[in-house]
Amino acid sequence: MADENTRTMTIPLRGAKQAPRSRRTERAVKDVRAFVMRHMKADAEHVWLDKSVNEKLWENGIRNPPSKIIVDATKFDDGLVEVILHTEPKASEAKE
Repeated sequence: MADENTRTMTIPLRGAKQAPRSRRTERAVKDVRAFVMRHMKADAEHVWLDKSVNEKLWENGIRNPPSKIIVDATKFDDGLVEVILHTEPKASEAKE
C-alpha cells in the first residue's frame, strides 16, 4: 500500500491524572490527539479519532480514563490521519 502508512502505538495517558478530577477524560482525548500529531507529523485538523477510541476513553466516565491505550494510526497521502482502536487477531484467525 503505497498511499498509506499504518503504525500501532501505545499512548501513555499519565498526564490526564494531572488534570482536575472532573476533566480527566477530556484531557486524555487531547493527549491522544497530541501524541498522534507528534508521531505522525500531522496538524490537529487532520487527525480523526474513531468512535471506538472515544468510547474506550470514556467507558469509565469523566473521572477515570485508562492509563494507556493502544491504537492503530493510518496516515493517507492527503495528510489525514485516522486513529482506530487496536484489536488483536484471535488465535483461530491467525492460523488461517
